[in-house]
Amino acid sequence: MAFTERSRATDGQLDTEFRSRDTSGFQLHQLAAIGDLINDVGEPVRAFGPTAAALHRFDGYRLRPPFHIVIPRSRNVRRIGHAVHTSSAHALIDCETVLGIPVTAPARTLIDLATTDTPQMLTAALDGALRDRLLSEDFLHRRIGDLRTSGRHGIPRLLAVIDGMEVTRGGQSWLEREYLRLIDGAGLPRPRTQQVLGRRGDRLIRVDFHFEGTPVVVETLGYRWHRTPHQLGIDAQRVNRLTLDGRIVVQFTYQQVTAEPDYVVTTTAAALMPFVGTRGSPNPFG
Repeated sequence: MAFTERSRATDGQLDTEFRSRDTSGFQLHQLAAIGDLINDVGEPVRAFGPTAAALHRFDGYRLRPPFHIVIPRSRNVRRIGHAVHTSSAHALIDCETVLGIPVTAPARTLIDLATTDTPQMLTAALDGALRDRLLSEDFLHRRIGDLRTSGRHGIPRLLAVIDGMEVTRGGQSWLEREYLRLIDGAGLPRPRTQQVLGRRGDRLIRVDFHFEGTPVVVETLGYRWHRTPHQLGIDAQRVNRLTLDGRIVVQFTYQQVTAEPDYVVTTTAAALMPFVGTRGSPNPFG
């Protein structure tokens, strides 16, 4: 198996400059070694985990033994000095080649790394992958949504890392932006974001979305689908206070926003129906 070019490129072709840049950070004997291992094991096999991360040039990862590879569970392969993982299947969308070496794609690699690596390592890897345009936030969340039901244990840890990065940089989260995209696409009125609508004791109640001129409030419940009893208690107090103040509170989970967009849109529309028309219809609130 030759490993002289990389298949991931925006136009499907690699010029000399790109090819040179791709190989500049690798020791050639390590590239040869992982290529020899892949050839020795035979198809189907892919570089996996930290080895795939190094080939993708994720920040904090170096190409060095022990190499990590993944094969179908139906195969029984061992190689002394290397880590052989098994998986039920890899969708084509999760497969690429880098320098001729089959690897898991960047999004799938991040999801796999989240099973074992520290939040600090994941943060650096994700930040660098986004910076280098190896993936987009939108695509990563699509893959997280698709793979969540298959029992990927690292997904909650990766979502916690994403959550922490978004808090640090401020502004709207990806989940909030995605909700707005769904609402805009459906022709519904655009809500105001991050509105203070009341108090819970000595704390302000800030909601994700408020549709101005209506009592309708929408909350996106963040990336954590397993919430602690303390978090559940705070959420209940907030919703109770808003309800007592006459608000209609609608909540959507991460899974619903990413995997059930029709439900999100129709539920929002149903909540707004008594108060406001869609675009192109008379709006009693201005």
